[in-house]
Amino acid sequence: MGEFKVHRVRFFDYMPSAIRAMAFSSRSERLALARADGALEIFNFADNYFQEKVVPGQDSRAAETLCWVGQRLFGAGLNGDITEYDLDNLRLRYTVAAYGGPIWTVSSNSQGTLLAAGCEDGTVKMFEIMEERIQFQRNLDRQKGRIISLSWHPSGTLIAAGMMDMIRIFDAETGKQILLYHWCLHSKEVVVWCVAFLSDHTIISGDSAGKVQIWDGFTGTVVKTHLVTKWDVLSLSVSQDESSLVAGTSEGTVIQFQFISTTVDQQDKEWVRTRTFKNHSHDVRALAHIDTAIVSGGMDTQLVVRPLLDKVEKNTQESALRKIAFPHRSLVCCAKKAGQLLFQFTEHLELWKLGESDGHGKPGDSLPLKKKPEKLLHLKKKGDNHICCSALSPCGGWMAYSTVSSVRLYRLQYINNDISITKVGSCCFLMLFSVLLIHIALSINFIMCGDNEYRHDTHPSSSLSLLPSRCPNYPKVLCRPTGSASLQTPPNSLQPVHLLFASEDGKWLATANTDCEVHVYNLDKQKLHCTVPVHSSCPTAIAIHPVTSNLVMAHADQQIFEYSLLHKEYTEWSRKLQKQGLHSLWLQRDTPVTHITFSTRNPAHIIVHDEFMFCIIDQNLPLPESKTLLYNQMTLRSIPDQERIKHSHAFKICKNYQNLLYVTLLEDHSVVVVERPLLDIMSQLPAPVRQKMFAT
Repeated sequence: MGEFKVHRVRFFDYMPSAIRAMAFSSRSERLALARADGALEIFNFADNYFQEKVVPGQDSRAAETLCWVGQRLFGAGLNGDITEYDLDNLRLRYTVAAYGGPIWTVSSNSQGTLLAAGCEDGTVKMFEIMEERIQFQRNLDRQKGRIISLSWHPSGTLIAAGMMDMIRIFDAETGKQILLYHWCLHSKEVVVWCVAFLSDHTIISGDSAGKVQIWDGFTGTVVKTHLVTKWDVLSLSVSQDESSLVAGTSEGTVIQFQFISTTVDQQDKEWVRTRTFKNHSHDVRALAHIDTAIVSGGMDTQLVVRPLLDKVEKNTQESALRKIAFPHRSLVCCAKKAGQLLFQFTEHLELWKLGESDGHGKPGDSLPLKKKPEKLLHLKKKGDNHICCSALSPCGGWMAYSTVSSVRLYRLQYINNDISITKVGSCCFLMLFSVLLIHIALSINFIMCGDNEYRHDTHPSSSLSLLPSRCPNYPKVLCRPTGSASLQTPPNSLQPVHLLFASEDGKWLATANTDCEVHVYNLDKQKLHCTVPVHSSCPTAIAIHPVTSNLVMAHADQQIFEYSLLHKEYTEWSRKLQKQGLHSLWLQRDTPVTHITFSTRNPAHIIVHDEFMFCIIDQNLPLPESKTLLYNQMTLRSIPDQERIKHSHAFKICKNYQNLLYVTLLEDHSVVVVERPLLDIMSQLPAPVRQKMFAT
C-alpha cells in the first residue's frame, strides 16, 4: 500500500438528528424517514438500502408523521400543516392548513382516496386525495382531547382513533362514533400512542402504561394485555399479512408478537410475544414491519434494519443486521492546495486549517504537531432553509453554499493570521432546488447543479446553465436561472441529479441522477458529450481522473466501473473487472462508497472509501480471485518481499479507521481521514428515559 502521513481529523462535530417518523412503501420498496430537524430521507431497500434522496429541512417544520399514498408521500407536524413532498424536485410540493392545531398523525385508507389527520383540538379531519392536491372534505365527530393516533380498517369504512384514556371507532362515511374503548383502573392519564386496526376487526394499541393490548373490535372489550415495559410503548407496526406485529418502547427495545397457536394441537390462534430486540439506546419512535425485516429508528439517530431469520436465508447478506448512522453523501470539502477542510452542518459551515508536523517516525506512530489545527471561520446560514450543499475551491479562496431557495458565494482573503470574508454579489436565483456544489480545480470555478425545474411547464427538457462572471477574478457559477445559456440534458432524464463532478482541467462535467443515469458534458462546447450505459444500481460516487480523463463510478451494489470519456467506452481494466467479478467480501459490504479520489504521483491508483475502510485500487496489480484473501495487508507485512509480490493484488484495504466521513489526498501526498466515532455522538445525546439494566 505504501507509507503516507495521515491527518487524522476528529474535530468535525457532525450530529445527526433524531428520527421522528417513517413510512414504508411496499409498492416501490422505499422507506421515507423524517428527522427532528425537518429533513426527509428516502432509502431504496431494493438497491442495497441506499439513501437516494434527501429533502433538506427547514426551521420550525418537522414532520411527526408520514404516509404513502401510492407513489405520493404526505407528512404533517405540530405546525398544523399537511405537506405533500415533491420527490422529483426534492422540495415541498404544497402545504395545506388543517385548522385543528398541531397534527399528531395522518393515515390514508387502503383505496388511496381519503387522508385522515388527527389534530390537537380533538377532531379527525378528512381530506379527499385528488390528482394534484388534497381537499378538505369534513370533520368526524369532535371529541375532548387530542387525537394521538389513527388507523383505518382495510375495508376503508371504519377508522380507529387513539386518545387520552380511550380509543374511539368512527364510521368513515357518516363521521359518527360507533364504539368507545375506555381505559380503567389507572390512577393517572394514559396516552394511546399507537393503534392498529386489523381486517378481522381486532384492534391493537400501545400506550404510556407500557402495555400492548388486544381488543375485540365488535364488543370493545380487552382480549389480552401484554405488559412489555414500565414506560411507554411509542410505536406499532403490523406485517402485510397481519401475522406479526412489532412494538417499540422508550427503553430502546423492539418486541415482536406473532399470531400463532400456543400448542401444537390447538386450532385457535392468539397473539403471543415471541422475540425482543435491543438495538437502540433511546426511544424507538418509528417502526416499519416489512416482509423480511423490522426497521426501527428513534432518538439515537440510527436507522436499524433487523432481518427476520425465519424469512431470509441464513448466512447471507440479507441476514445481516444493518445500522445506518451516517448520510450516504459527503459533508466535507477539501482545499487540497491550502490544506483546509470545509465542514457542512445544517445551519452553519466551519472552515478549518489542518495541523502541521515535520516529525518522522515508524508506521503507526503519532507525530508531534508543529502547528495545531485551527478553526478559521464559522459561517451561519441566512433564512429558515437549511444548508443542502457547499463547496470550497482548491486554493481556499472561494466558498459557497446553497439552500433550496438561494446560492451564496464568498471570497476569502488571508492577511497574516487574519481571514476576511466578502459576499460576492447576489447569487439568489429563482431556483427550486440546488442539489450539489463542486469546484473546477484549475480555473477555480464553482459548479452548482439544479434539478428539473422546467419538466412540468413549457420547457420539457431540464438544463444546466453556465453563468459568466461579471469580473475576471470571480468564479463562474453553473446553475439554473432563467434566460441563460444552458447545458441541455436528455429529454427523458426526469430524476434529480444527486452527484456531480468536474475534471481538474475544467473540460468535463459528469452528473448522476437517481434513475441510475450518468451524463457527461463538454464544458468547452457547452453540450452533452456522452451518456454512460445505465447500470441497474444507483451511483454513489463519481470522479474524473485528472490524467487519463477516465470516469470512475461506484454504485450502491458495490460495483465499480471505469469509462473512457475520450473513446466513449468502458476501459480495458473495467471490462476485465466485470468479466472476472469483484471479490465476494467486497460485495458483502453494507455501506456504499461515498468518495473517489486519485493519486497525482501514481495515475494507476484509485482511492475509494466507505464508512469502515478506505481502499487504494492499484490498476497495475492483478485483481483478487474468489479464493484470494481480500484483507491481506497484515499478512503481507509478515512475509518476505519476494513472497509479498506473489500474494499482492489490486485492492489494498485499510481498516485502521472507523466511521469515516471523508478520505482524500493532499498535494503533498499526505492523507486526510475525517472520522466521527459513534461513541462521541452517543455521548452528546440526551439521557434516555430509562435504560434497562441486567436482571431488572
